[in-house]
Amino acid sequence: MKTIGDKLEAFRVTGVKPGFNQHEENGVSAFEDITESSFPGKWKVIYFYPKDFTQVCPTEIVGFNALADEFEERGAVLMGGSTDNEYVKLAWRRDSPELGKLNHYQFSDTAGALVDPLGIREKSEGVALRATFIVDPDNIIQHVAVNNFNVGRSPEETLRVLDALQTEGLCACNRPIGGGTL
Repeated sequence: MKTIGDKLEAFRVTGVKPGFNQHEENGVSAFEDITESSFPGKWKVIYFYPKDFTQVCPTEIVGFNALADEFEERGAVLMGGSTDNEYVKLAWRRDSPELGKLNHYQFSDTAGALVDPLGIREKSEGVALRATFIVDPDNIIQHVAVNNFNVGRSPEETLRVLDALQTEGLCACNRPIGGGTL
């Protein structure tokens, strides 16, 4: 599994743009290719969930979505995805009122362009583990958290970790490193 300090390798996944529920709206496609070169100068918060149309995943996606503006204020692009295809993601958005009009990217990784190089494909089910990666603007992984299928995660904690990573010379408690106690 890739870890802190590793470089995000070249990849291409199909992104479902924020705000779309149909494959085309007002003559604009809901889909775009996302690569390691997308979003230059931005941090990337990439979270994976096992499958669309599952029980735990909508809660996390809605939680991340509620904080999407805060991630954006910090210069981070928020992207959530699974190994299901982009059409399933749109169908899930239409089927689930709380997922309609998401204001952050979802992505489809059917070919394993991210899941496999990151080493987060669960062996027996063949789908992504519940993983979160925070990647800096130079595509260096700065944070990794991986949970089993039945363990949810806290979007608020992910935002806190991003804040800590972006705070140069300070620890997570906002004290200078080496000074004071934690």
